[in-house]
Amino acid sequence: MRLFGRKNEPDDPAEAIARFWSWWEENRPALDRHAASGDTEALAELLGPAVAALHPSLIWEVTPGKGALHALVVSAAADPELRPLAHRWAKAAPPADAFWEFYPSRQASSQPEEVSFEVNGLTLDLGRLVMALHVPPGSPRVNITAYHPIFPDLDDDTRMEATLLALDRLLGEDEVARWVGDIVPAASEPIDAFAAIHLPAVVADVAEGFTEEQWVALEGRTNTGRRLTAAARFPLRPVDFPLYDQHIAITLPYRDTDDEGQPVGGSAEALREFEERLVKRLTELGDAVLVAHVSAEGCRVLHVYADPEGGAAEELRRLAAGWPEGQAGVDVTADPAWSAVAPFLS
Repeated sequence: MRLFGRKNEPDDPAEAIARFWSWWEENRPALDRHAASGDTEALAELLGPAVAALHPSLIWEVTPGKGALHALVVSAAADPELRPLAHRWAKAAPPADAFWEFYPSRQASSQPEEVSFEVNGLTLDLGRLVMALHVPPGSPRVNITAYHPIFPDLDDDTRMEATLLALDRLLGEDEVARWVGDIVPAASEPIDAFAAIHLPAVVADVAEGFTEEQWVALEGRTNTGRRLTAAARFPLRPVDFPLYDQHIAITLPYRDTDDEGQPVGGSAEALREFEERLVKRLTELGDAVLVAHVSAEGCRVLHVYADPEGGAAEELRRLAAGWPEGQAGVDVTADPAWSAVAPFLS
């Protein structure tokens, strides 16, 4: 199953990752032997507890590799809060060799038409999966209605799980997170369906429209009815920055405002210059990114996400200390799901 009950995080994920790779080195001869012989039960007996020790909600699988004979995949199963852990696990992996390579998410199959897997005793072969697609104008998402001849014999939850696994095989798990929107597993074939093995080409066409950095401007009202303005990266997706799970909120009070609390005059210029310095410094650091800012009632909040193993938080505290129009605030929290900017996620 793709979704699991949440349990407590390990006290120190870095230590858990280090323990896993020490364990891997010690058990490598047995792992090699079981993989070479195709003894999946013996592999599961070894790997299952080791991956669970990283986090009980991670999932794993051994698949044919791209450059190696075998690939070990340890996946967050689309849980954004676990994705950084899976990517840090892969980052700490030993170099790939002829026998093993390592991935933090399910990879797309190079020959999806030949892929099949069992679902409740039935065979789902991707060559018989069909889909109807809808791409809203200007959207970075492909909405999908999927159908396979075994779907009428499955309950709703199992159909969804099978569709999600099929999408991972067609696109790769991270690409699904980037580009797929609504998913409807249908019990009857859509009228305008086509072979699902062509989905990667459709997604590639959609992605072509978002190769350059883009920002979107937004407006709203505060609880007091005053104007709120915001700007955010578009598309904005945590999967694009899987190690950036530290949220840094910089709050800048400004003096010159219009009647609704929006910055004007010298304050507007000061905010623009601060943002330019901020972006330049983040580019130099290479381990943090500005994703959005919100202005309302005499304050601007800039939302930055960073790799906590870097030094962005201290750098931004120093930068904010020079703000000339009042006492700047810098709040640093762990936020792997990017919940602080949830309204802007696309």
